[in-house]
Amino acid sequence: MKFMKLTVVLFLSITLLSCQNSPETKGGSKSPFENKAFPEFGIEEAEQLAELPLQCITQEFPNKLGQVLGSEEDLARPKDLRPAFYGCFDWHSAVHSQWSLVKLLKDFPDLKQGDSIRSALSKRLTEDHIQTEINFFKTEHNQNFERTYGWAWLFTLAKELKTWEDPQAEEWLSNLMPLVDLLEEKMKAFLPKLVYPIRVGEHPNTAFALSMTIDYAEVFKKEELKSLIINRSRDFYLTDKNCPLEWEPSGYDFLSPCLEEASLMAKVLPEQEFQTWIKTFMPSLFSKYFNLDVAEVSDRSDGKLVHLDGLNFSRAWNLYELADTYEAFYHLKTTGDQHFTKAYPNLFGDTYEGSHWLGSFAIYALDRRPE
Repeated sequence: MKFMKLTVVLFLSITLLSCQNSPETKGGSKSPFENKAFPEFGIEEAEQLAELPLQCITQEFPNKLGQVLGSEEDLARPKDLRPAFYGCFDWHSAVHSQWSLVKLLKDFPDLKQGDSIRSALSKRLTEDHIQTEINFFKTEHNQNFERTYGWAWLFTLAKELKTWEDPQAEEWLSNLMPLVDLLEEKMKAFLPKLVYPIRVGEHPNTAFALSMTIDYAEVFKKEELKSLIINRSRDFYLTDKNCPLEWEPSGYDFLSPCLEEASLMAKVLPEQEFQTWIKTFMPSLFSKYFNLDVAEVSDRSDGKLVHLDGLNFSRAWNLYELADTYEAFYHLKTTGDQHFTKAYPNLFGDTYEGSHWLGSFAIYALDRRPE
């Protein structure tokens, strides 16, 4: 589902699980979200969220470059090394922060920051800057830089620009496409060599990247890439059974390995085959009383521990996608709302460890919430 279709879109307030119809969470405690409404979202909220990526894409430091130095010539400022995507602490956060700005302005054309957003994107997504990014990805020691998490977010940025009827968006996409094409070729070269999927709850998670990438492939009509993702997803996951959801989360997770896989397979399998597979993989999803404890962040200034709020948002978007795809899973929207509602207030006034990236996760989750 697409969110923010009108200039002002307000989600209907809903009452989450009540004491009478919700089971107890693990450990016997009642759900902390009883009788709390889902937050409204309109242009004022969009303008609040826009401030987070608009600020961080211009913030060069602190910065985690994550590159391999081939020589002393590689020692340079982030802005010189990554002229298109240098802010927001790391490359992938700069990419999905620019996606956030595109998404917000696309759905809310009257944003008060509209001119600032357009100016910022125009300064970054130039032919010369993208060529510098391409040159870096072609260096001997960094050909696999940001594989596959950052690649997937770049595909998502391209998809958002492709589906926006706006002259500047067309120009930005035209400038960006040589880098998108390069990373697509890298993805197509990498997937056949990946013998085992990566199932962690952080950046390398294979299901996450495949899920985003197949969405890109469908919009751009990349049939070869789409077919490759479908085949590799079957190779990786078709025989999986009884995903141990009770093992999640690990301490630093911002992705759910079980839910990312379930959401991906809903995209790549025909309906009947998916229904058969999911009953073996995660039969608990069919229960009207399905529930997950919401992840708790103990220290928001710790860049790793704050990952768990990202987990709350990513769980929400996967549950929303499942709820929106199959009627039998519509009840999962409530559990998604519980996770979103817990994490959403933390976006504003947060430390940079969270604020530089969590807004993108919130926007991505909202975009997938069924009406």
